[in-house]
Amino acid sequence: MTHAEGADRAAAVFVDLSGIVRLSDSLTAEYLEHHQLLPLERTNGQVTVAHVGAPDPQALAELATLFGARPELVEVEEEELLGAVRRAYGADPTTTSDLIATLSADGSEDGGETLVAHDLQELVNQPPVVRLVNLLLGEAVEAGASDVHLEAEGRGLLVRYRIDGVLQSQPSPPSRLRAAMISRLKIMAELDVTERRLPQDGRLRMRVSDRELDVRVSTLPTLHGESVVLRLLDATQQRFTIDRIGMADDTLAAVLRIASRPQGVMLSTGPTGSGKTTTLYALLERVRTGREKIVSVEDPVEYELPGVAQVPVQTCVGLSFARALRSILRQDPDVLLVGEMRDPETAEICIQAALTGHLVLSTLHTNDAPAALMRLLDLGIADYLVTSTVDAVLAQRLVRRVCGECARDVTPDDVARREMAADGWDTAETRSGEGCPTCRGTGFRGRVGVYELLEVDEDIRAEVLRHRGSQAIRQVALEKGMTPLRADGWRQVAAGMTTPEEVLRVTAV
Repeated sequence: MTHAEGADRAAAVFVDLSGIVRLSDSLTAEYLEHHQLLPLERTNGQVTVAHVGAPDPQALAELATLFGARPELVEVEEEELLGAVRRAYGADPTTTSDLIATLSADGSEDGGETLVAHDLQELVNQPPVVRLVNLLLGEAVEAGASDVHLEAEGRGLLVRYRIDGVLQSQPSPPSRLRAAMISRLKIMAELDVTERRLPQDGRLRMRVSDRELDVRVSTLPTLHGESVVLRLLDATQQRFTIDRIGMADDTLAAVLRIASRPQGVMLSTGPTGSGKTTTLYALLERVRTGREKIVSVEDPVEYELPGVAQVPVQTCVGLSFARALRSILRQDPDVLLVGEMRDPETAEICIQAALTGHLVLSTLHTNDAPAALMRLLDLGIADYLVTSTVDAVLAQRLVRRVCGECARDVTPDDVARREMAADGWDTAETRSGEGCPTCRGTGFRGRVGVYELLEVDEDIRAEVLRHRGSQAIRQVALEKGMTPLRADGWRQVAAGMTTPEEVLRVTAV
């Protein structure tokens, strides 16, 4: 049967074109309007084509060749067809909001979880899904997001960007595309698309807006379906230098002095996402001379450091922190950067490395600097080894920086004034952002650190040997001049870098 015969036999039925999306980038609105044709969907070796009047056989043959499928014709009203052509094949949506508005026009609530494998495989490669995923990642990068969260809820998908440490909600895609979007990301990260019962981890590299992006993909099965978190690592992003991360001059001088020693342990502490690894990277960049061998073991390696041999932990093949460290010590290193002292074996090897003439930089998850020394004792390290090797502990937090475009002077409220006065600060005016397009209406853009440096001297060592606890160590450190985290935060408030509310938020006990 010829295409012309197929046109003659087409039933004059009417279909809803409100949710039609582009099926091919090779077609233009001008071409489709001229021939009054519109491809609707491609399934089971057929492509459904809407038409007005008698279709051009040559145009139908061209569509059959383009899609590799036999056209199945349905007749529609001319006004409806031309409107759908303009929506689907006009100018491409430039934002996820525009594209989601277009895709949501049909009002479908189908979550797509019941799609069979071959239907899902076909759907994930359709232009709307590909473009939506690409726009999602591109906008996240432009917004400065560190993570993208896609969380299954009900039959929909909640999308949020983590910007400056705080999650911000984004427009939710149509529920019918949830499975396709998640599967698209899993395919890009070379994960098993059919496995939805177990967590999976993968990675992918892609170029977004002329930036080389390394994306870590983590999936997690939840009550309502799979949730995905994407960690965005911009390989082309300029890294911070140690003198631009917010340290006070005296803290910076002490940190550089300690890190210049040939051996010992320096720890950076704080919760996840507080910038510990970034600080250690910046410190390495500053103190290295090119005459030393520097090796790092990380899980994962977040940024490439020229001149540093970086070893990624791979527990799936048995390469743990401890096993990697044993091999690294046979590589004749001068400086070791250990991503985290997370277990007794790793901590013991790090301490032994410091005793044998190596400088060790590492991180711990503790709330403040004094607690790090107690944490090492909890990991089974002898007290005399802790006091013999640990030279300093740097605790830190990240506070959001006031947006420079919309900042204005404000009078702090009574709670802020009272808290600041308790630490010896009396600031009549502070800075606050009103919200503008530059900061996406938040009043903040970027982050800056607040720090608490504990130098381990004879008095501190004596407290550790007595096992007096972190509070006793803190009291001695304060008497010897240590600036606590919150007091360092007030320094940033007085400088107009952040707000009292931010300091109270990140230093809450």
